[in-house]
Amino acid sequence: MTVLCHVVWVAVRLEAQRSSNRGYVGSACSKQHGWLQTCRRAKKAGALNADVLAAGRKLRVVARAGVGVDNIDVDAATNQGIIVVNSPSGNIVAAAEHTIALLLATARNVGRADTTMKDGKWERGKLVGVEVGNKTLGIIGLGKVGMKVARMAIGLGMKVKAVDPYASAEIAGQANVELVADLKTLLPIVDFLTIHTPLMASTLDLLKEEEFQQMKKTARVLNVARGGVYNEAALLRALDEGWIAGAGLDVFTAEPPVAESTASQLTRHPKVVATPHLGASTVEAQENVSMDVCTQVAEILRGGLPTAAVNVPLIMPEEYRKLQPFVRLIEKMGGLYTQHFVGSRGGMIGGRKFELIYQGDLAGISNTRPLYAALVKGLVSSISDSGGRDVNIVNASLTAKEKGIIISETHSGEVKNAVYASLVTLRSHGADGEQVIEGYVSGQSIYISKLDRFSATFQPHGTMLVLHNYDEPGKIGGVGMVLGQHGINITFMQVASLDGEERRAEGGNEALMILGVRGEISGKVVDDLQREEGILNVSLVRL
Repeated sequence: MTVLCHVVWVAVRLEAQRSSNRGYVGSACSKQHGWLQTCRRAKKAGALNADVLAAGRKLRVVARAGVGVDNIDVDAATNQGIIVVNSPSGNIVAAAEHTIALLLATARNVGRADTTMKDGKWERGKLVGVEVGNKTLGIIGLGKVGMKVARMAIGLGMKVKAVDPYASAEIAGQANVELVADLKTLLPIVDFLTIHTPLMASTLDLLKEEEFQQMKKTARVLNVARGGVYNEAALLRALDEGWIAGAGLDVFTAEPPVAESTASQLTRHPKVVATPHLGASTVEAQENVSMDVCTQVAEILRGGLPTAAVNVPLIMPEEYRKLQPFVRLIEKMGGLYTQHFVGSRGGMIGGRKFELIYQGDLAGISNTRPLYAALVKGLVSSISDSGGRDVNIVNASLTAKEKGIIISETHSGEVKNAVYASLVTLRSHGADGEQVIEGYVSGQSIYISKLDRFSATFQPHGTMLVLHNYDEPGKIGGVGMVLGQHGINITFMQVASLDGEERRAEGGNEALMILGVRGEISGKVVDDLQREEGILNVSLVRL
């Protein structure tokens, strides 16, 4: 398993390559399982477009060691079942610190002072600044970076007010941040304004001339988020007309700014402190985002879940932790279904309808895409060349469609058996009737509690023999004798009886015997077991 990276960063067998040649990228991509891009070299590396991604026949994940994925064709990746991940949290501290750095630099005219000193001038009287203590900082966007900036500003003795329709007033209050209703309320009262929102249709040109005119003439604005949130032409006029006192800018609509463009004029403006997109440019931030995406890539290639996928719904960390054991459980349930109900009986999974029923605490988690993908992976694991390793949360729906599998999901708050906090039921419908598998999680261990019509409790792992037999004396001894003759060791045994309703309906004369075994199980072993009197069916299951 190999991963290609555009700078040297050793993790999960990374191969380093600094070439930006697109032909090389395409040919190299065809050999890789994962592709990592670091933020410093992403633009130089060229776009990962549809053609390049199509060459990646083994490619399963593309990771961006940073936030922006502008040079990755996310739609093409999604269509090919490639997970795209980034690292939105690794540079929070760096971005917040740079915001505070620009805040202080604009307040004390640090940029102009440095320039005049380098020119051999001593213009102390022209560079009188303002203190930030007891001043009001306005924040647009109270996410992780915005909240970090707020805490730092409060540490400097500032008052912080923010506007964010998605922020919690309670959490903001705990941080001594006052949420206000809208921009019209915020803009006239702030001495400094910083924006921490993504660039999208609703935030493009969020502040125009009308908004700048509402601000104090002594106000200063900051941007360490995305170029384009401030309308650059309006900002330039606001500075020229004296509507505001200054600006600290780290990002621009075009980077680097085109000569003589509005952005270029802003960088040279005497009231502006400008930096070349340094918000995430710290040693620690680069290490954090690199380690983050390397960890995500390794987790995905091992069959796990990403924590920051761009082209799948967000999985919150607490939900991620809750889902992990259920992902393993449902994958095992899918593998058990195919090998027990299909493999041993000559059936097929194509054309069948499956229903996943989540009961109890699990039903409260809305994003169950990983569970859906786990079922598809388990169902196809024993019948595909890849063993299901190429199935993930991006392409699971496409894989199911290709295999003719129809899956629905049902969330039910009540658990029919109060013993379990959460219960998962896999129900299959087809021309040959209905089959059921139930399972649950205890701690981090997974268990099957029902297999078809039989109540059972066993852990689904390793090599198992599942025998459907008449519930008569001597069956266990006969099976043990056959296995002993073939040198097969039994590691565990569970005898499953019909559940209550089935027992009353059918006289209770059937049972399942689930055996964990160690040793080579040949076709002859299965045939010998099948010939034992009273044995109705034998399934060999490897999980």
